[in-house]
Amino acid sequence: MRSLLTYTAARLGLFAAAFGVVYLFGARSWVAIVLAWLISGLISYVLLSDMRDRISAATVEKMESRRGARVGDRLAAGAAREDHLQEAADVPAAGADPRAEPRGAQGRAEDSVEERPDQGTDESAPTAARES
Repeated sequence: MRSLLTYTAARLGLFAAAFGVVYLFGARSWVAIVLAWLISGLISYVLLSDMRDRISAATVEKMESRRGARVGDRLAAGAAREDHLQEAADVPAAGADPRAEPRGAQGRAEDSVEERPDQGTDESAPTAARES
């Protein structure tokens, strides 16, 4: 940031010096501003090229370092971590019976509706309760 401010100050200084020289030679108004802008641009292209290259390199480096921290990259890393944890959970624990049903299958078997002997299928019982 400091080098960018230094470069900007140098450009403004060159513009002011070029404007002073053009003004001394008799150019006035917009003509003086345009000539000073062209002259200072050419001089800064030659004299400030090293400073401009350093600023450019620092800017590119900063952009490259920020590129790795993008949201998409963080989401992909999180998804990979989650996949790894799920794969680790799917592996049976040491000492567990590999032939046993998975935990989810046991839960579904218990939740299924089965006809029990104590629950008759007599449909007349609900109607008898309504009639009384």
